Amino acid sequence: MKVDVVSPAVRRLEPARLGAMADTMAAAAVIALPWSTSATGVLIALWLILLIPTLDIDAVKRAILSPAGGLPVLLWLLAVAGMLWADVSLGERLKGLEPFHKLLAIPLLLAQFRRSGHAPWVSTGFLISCTILLIASYADALSWDRMHWAGAPGVPVKDWITQSGVFAICVFGLTDALVDAWLAGRRRLAWALAGLAALFVVDIAYVTTSRTTLVAIPILIIVFGSMRLGVRGTLALVAGCAAIVTILWVSSPYMRFRVNSVVSEVSLYRAEDAATSSGLRMEFWRKSLQFVAQAPLMGHGTGTIHSLFSKAVTPGGGASSVASSNPHQQILAVAIQLGLIGAVVLLAMWIAHLLMFAQVGFVAWCGLVVVTQNLVGSMFNSHLLDFTQGWLYVFGVGVFGGALLKQNAMSGRFARKTHVTGAVSNPA
Repeated sequence: MKVDVVSPAVRRLEPARLGAMADTMAAAAVIALPWSTSATGVLIALWLILLIPTLDIDAVKRAILSPAGGLPVLLWLLAVAGMLWADVSLGERLKGLEPFHKLLAIPLLLAQFRRSGHAPWVSTGFLISCTILLIASYADALSWDRMHWAGAPGVPVKDWITQSGVFAICVFGLTDALVDAWLAGRRRLAWALAGLAALFVVDIAYVTTSRTTLVAIPILIIVFGSMRLGVRGTLALVAGCAAIVTILWVSSPYMRFRVNSVVSEVSLYRAEDAATSSGLRMEFWRKSLQFVAQAPLMGHGTGTIHSLFSKAVTPGGGASSVASSNPHQQILAVAIQLGLIGAVVLLAMWIAHLLMFAQVGFVAWCGLVVVTQNLVGSMFNSHLLDFTQGWLYVFGVGVFGGALLKQNAMSGRFARKTHVTGAVSNPA
């Protein structure tokens, strides 16, 4: 006969310990995101292994039944169904479904961090990781004449779209934190946070300018002002930022080149079918609209994007001869495969996540920054289905959304307790 020598206290401790390890692994995956795709993939797998034994099934069900957690699952289910009518091989269908899998992690993260109190591990780890990347970026840019680590100066890993994107998230997270520190009278901390934010801005302007990030920043500035400063404060913020942008524009030839090159790239595409960066996007969008018009309601099926572009190739060596696997626009990427039904679900998901974070507070603001930046970036890239930007969105929504649900639940309980206590002490 087997004797159980494990006490009930120890058995109760195991899920808590596994939960803390799962929280740690989630933070580790987010820390690795700006640096390595393969390392992030391994850490995500370890996170799932640690998380699944600790999951509260009822909490997951509640997350899935909510718009924030259920709409990502619905979009995944549509992608699974889209494999049925896709006119491509099974391998291509499975490859097309793969980017949607990450959406299933959103309700899991919502359930995990609604229970956990360790969301700061994730946000702090991400900031530290990006700060180290910032140092590496400056070191790489300054040593470019002698040695370099990647294909562009100041971009030690991945690409400038990813790097400037994560730096922009840090800038706006630090901005909210420094405002809170200033209002609390912690002026030294506020100045330190402002200095770090300024270093991120300088890198974006002088080293790794991404045109997508340059579009997202003014939108985030307006959103921040409207959430924290009111009308007058927003106008003052916009005026101050306009002055800073003017200084950066005059002093940064690289930023001017990146912005001005859009006009020349579009002109070359229209005149010569040149395969420039902007020209290719316009060509992909033009063909994508044609593909959507051919199957508007349900789309061509999951995994059909490359096949459709390959069939639409025009010989000649220009932009029209490029067979893409990515239309570089998230709504089009979904609509081609899943039709307008899929596009509506995608938009509904973004709206649900924006509404979830549309409240004052650091946690809500961080989630709002992640969602807004992904939405804006997805107008020019397929960021939701890309690995780094997609997982950044999933973790941002899941971690901050779960922490916000926990915060709101605690506030509700406190309000009810206060109301009951007041009713008892002051009977009518």
